[in-house]
Amino acid sequence: MAAPEYVPRSVTETARTYVSPPRRPDEWMADRPAELAEGQPDGPGLGYQGPDQGYALRLVRFFDGQLVLTEGEHASDVEAGCVVVALRRASMFGRAPVIHDLTVAFSIWGFLDAADPELVALRRPLFEGIAHPHHGAGRHRVAELIDADVLRRSPAGVKGVDWRVAIDVDAASAPTHH
Repeated sequence: MAAPEYVPRSVTETARTYVSPPRRPDEWMADRPAELAEGQPDGPGLGYQGPDQGYALRLVRFFDGQLVLTEGEHASDVEAGCVVVALRRASMFGRAPVIHDLTVAFSIWGFLDAADPELVALRRPLFEGIAHPHHGAGRHRVAELIDADVLRRSPAGVKGVDWRVAIDVDAASAPTHH
């Protein structure tokens, strides 16, 4: 950056110019102890990796006042569970969450319209209390119960799917072991 004219400078001094840093003789390798050689790890309890996942918490606000809840269901629990479903869907496509991920999640679990009483009976114990920070396993269970092929569908494509096909009913009805 040029100095103002009132700053004294020697007439014989040359002006500073950009000089690139010295060249590295070797190419860079991911060889540090914590580097992931094979990509993100995958398995139980590791979640669904993807970029900018916190954006789902901003997107879920667009559904305020639109969720159709029954007695005993709380919006905070429903949002917490469906955000993880949306993150699973977004990670399948290798991208950040978008509004359609949440639309699919809420649609599959029947929170955008009046739901079948059987679905309500199935989902109520699954979503109960999962907004609490210590219930991460419950949120992941809600996401894992959804068929992966159904999650890959568009929001319009999910609306025509019977919830008994979209959700692993047998696994959802099985007791959990803590």
